[in-house]
Amino acid sequence: MGPARTRGTPFTVSSLILVPHGATEGSGVIDTVALPSTDPAPAPISPRRRALGRVAVAVWAVALALFVVTQGFPFDRGFQTLWILSGLVAASVGRPWRQVGRIFLDWIPFVLILYLYDYSRHLAEVLGRPVMITPQLDADKALFFGQVPTIWLQQHFYDPAATHWWDELGAVWYSSHFLAVWVIAALLYLRNRDQWFAWARALVVLSFAGLITFALVPSAPPWYAAREGYLDPVSRISTRGLDSLGLHGARQLIDLGAAGANDVAAIPSLHTGFAVLICLWFYPRVPQRHRWWLRPFLVAYPIVMLAVLVYSGEHYVVDGIIGAIYVVGVLLGLRAWDRWRARRRLESEASELEDQERTTVIVADSASTDVDVDVTSQLALEGEG
Repeated sequence: MGPARTRGTPFTVSSLILVPHGATEGSGVIDTVALPSTDPAPAPISPRRRALGRVAVAVWAVALALFVVTQGFPFDRGFQTLWILSGLVAASVGRPWRQVGRIFLDWIPFVLILYLYDYSRHLAEVLGRPVMITPQLDADKALFFGQVPTIWLQQHFYDPAATHWWDELGAVWYSSHFLAVWVIAALLYLRNRDQWFAWARALVVLSFAGLITFALVPSAPPWYAAREGYLDPVSRISTRGLDSLGLHGARQLIDLGAAGANDVAAIPSLHTGFAVLICLWFYPRVPQRHRWWLRPFLVAYPIVMLAVLVYSGEHYVVDGIIGAIYVVGVLLGLRAWDRWRARRRLESEASELEDQERTTVIVADSASTDVDVDVTSQLALEGEG
C-alpha cells in the first residue's frame, strides 16, 4: 500500500518551504505530502496571567530600548541571543513552566550550531586552498560589457569627502542583515513553532552550505582583488553612512566583526542569500490588504542589498546571483527531504497496518479451523454412539 497523498496547490515559492495548507484533491499540479503539526493545543490562559505576561513584555521592551539608546543595536551574536531568549521568556510569563523550559531546549542547540559556524569560517586557511580572484571578476565584466560594477559605482557615487543619503540608506540596508533573520526567527517562534523550526533549519543549512563552499573554493571580493592589484583602488564603505546617523557603536561592532571575518568568503554571498530567503519566505504569506506595498518591498530587499554590497566593494554581482541560487537549492532540497521522510513514515505505517490485518486474518482462520475440527469430532462421537 502506498502513502496517502494530497494534491497540492500549484507550484509557487511558498511550496518550496512548507507544505501548502488547505490543499484539496485535484486542486493543483504538484503532489505534496501532508505533515502533521507537532504543536499541542495551547492551554487556556487566565486574564490575570495574560496581564502579567503583558507587563513582563513591557519591562523587557523598555530594557531593550534603554540598551539600544545607550549601547546601540545588539549586532553581537551573544547580545542577540540574550535579548531574544529573554524576550521569549518574557512573552511566556503566565504560561506553564514547561513551555518556558522548551524555549531553551529549542534555541540553545540552534545558537550553538551558529556559534560553530562562526568559529569554522577560517577553515579555508587550515585547508590551505588557493584563493579564487579572477573568475568572478571576469564574470562581472562579461555581464556588464567589460565594466566592473563596483568600480563604476564608486567612480560615480562615492565621495570620500562627503556622506550622501545613499551612503546612509546603504549602511542601514547592509546592517539589517545582522538583525533581520534573527528577529524573524523570534517572531516566528512566538507565532508557530513548526514555522520557526523550518526557518531555523533553512538558515542553518544555507549557512553551512556557504561554509563548505568557502572552505573548498575561497573567493575574493572586489576590495581584496583591488588590494592585490587586480582592480583599480576600491574603498570598503559598507558602514560609513552609520556615523552620520549617529550609530557609531553599531559601526564599530560591525567593523570589528568584519576585521575578524573570513576575507575570502565572497561566493556565495550570504548577505544576498539571507535577503532572498526573506523574500521567498514571506512573499506568498503577505496578507491581501498589505500586498500593494509589502510585496514590492520584499522583492526590492535582496536587489537593493546586492546593489549596496557591490557599491561598497564587498561583493561582485555574480556572488549575489550564486547566493540566490543556493537559497533556491536549499529550499528545494529541504522540501524534497520532508516529502521523502513523510512518504517513508506513511509507508511504514501502511506496512504495519497490513501486518496487523494479516495477523488478524491468520488468527481468524486458525480459530475457524479449530471450530471445524471440534464439530467434526463431535459428529464422529455421535455416530459411534
